[in-house]
Amino acid sequence: MDRIREQGNAGQLHLLADTGLGRTKSRILDAAFRRLAMEGYAALSMREIAKDAGVNHALINYHYRTKDQLVISVLDEANRQLLARQKAMYRGPGGFAEKWAEARRFYKDDLASGFVRVQSELWAASFSNPGLREKFLPRIRAWKQVVSEGVDEALATLEGCGVKLPPPFTAGVIALWISEFWIGMEFVDLLGAAEERKEHKAALDAMQKLLQELDALVAKKASKRKAK
Repeated sequence: MDRIREQGNAGQLHLLADTGLGRTKSRILDAAFRRLAMEGYAALSMREIAKDAGVNHALINYHYRTKDQLVISVLDEANRQLLARQKAMYRGPGGFAEKWAEARRFYKDDLASGFVRVQSELWAASFSNPGLREKFLPRIRAWKQVVSEGVDEALATLEGCGVKLPPPFTAGVIALWISEFWIGMEFVDLLGAAEERKEHKAALDAMQKLLQELDALVAKKASKRKAK
């Protein structure tokens, strides 16, 4: 499966765009991703992207028309790869704690690849750019939807074992806690706030322990059912 990664000792950031897009579009998206991850949205230059991609500047205008359409296309390609990864993780085998640990590993990869910076740059730019905001928000909601579906499946597993949370703790509420915490953590991590990073790790570790306890409870309930 295609994936976003950090390549080589030089640490150059790359978006491995879908080869079905064609070589020219793939090179443009890859170059735009690198520029966004290294320099940010405000400094993004279509001419510099064309230079990095080894294409004529006019080709970027031909394929993407505007800067905002280009950056949204970059985000769409990244989301195509990473949302597929996330969905496969939630639907795959393993307990709650194992999937939480995997999500944490994914997050480290996404920080290193530049994806978190790219997404955050577009989020910040959307504050003062209504047109970009209109395009950006559905892409963020797609991530929240994946989290919500994962929580739905987790609660269904718990209920199947006879464990039901009190009414206020719906899948939607829990998914909102998780997604909003993660978004806030991303911004703080990008700022390099060391003290807050320690606090985030403690919070993530605490959730890991809670999920381990839930895994043990599910296993115990399943064992009792088999014994009957």
